[in-house]
Amino acid sequence: MSESMMVVTTHTIAGKRIVRTIGLVRGNTIRARNLGHDILAGLRNMVGGEISDYTKMIAECREEALDRMIAQAAANGANAVVGVRFATSEMMEHAAELLAYGTAVYVEDDPQA
Repeated sequence: MSESMMVVTTHTIAGKRIVRTIGLVRGNTIRARNLGHDILAGLRNMVGGEISDYTKMIAECREEALDRMIAQAAANGANAVVGVRFATSEMMEHAAELLAYGTAVYVEDDPQA
């Protein structure tokens, strides 16, 4: 396995076998929306089109949550995370949480693959 952490949405990794299950790992971030962006988003909603500020914010949130999940997995001795999922929830009117979670595992090359 290379030095980098393998992160997959599947429960298996082709060519690898799970030799140890470490357990649940997660990473989250909570972001507040900007009132100015909300006004522009409302205007854009009336005429249609992508709200690029929100697209950028969600992409940054997703990467931050993934980075935190990967850091937790690495700190626990994992070299892969399987079954990765994302969840979101509204914390209050203008703030939302993005959560990345999965199962930290240690994998090795599968000699039968």
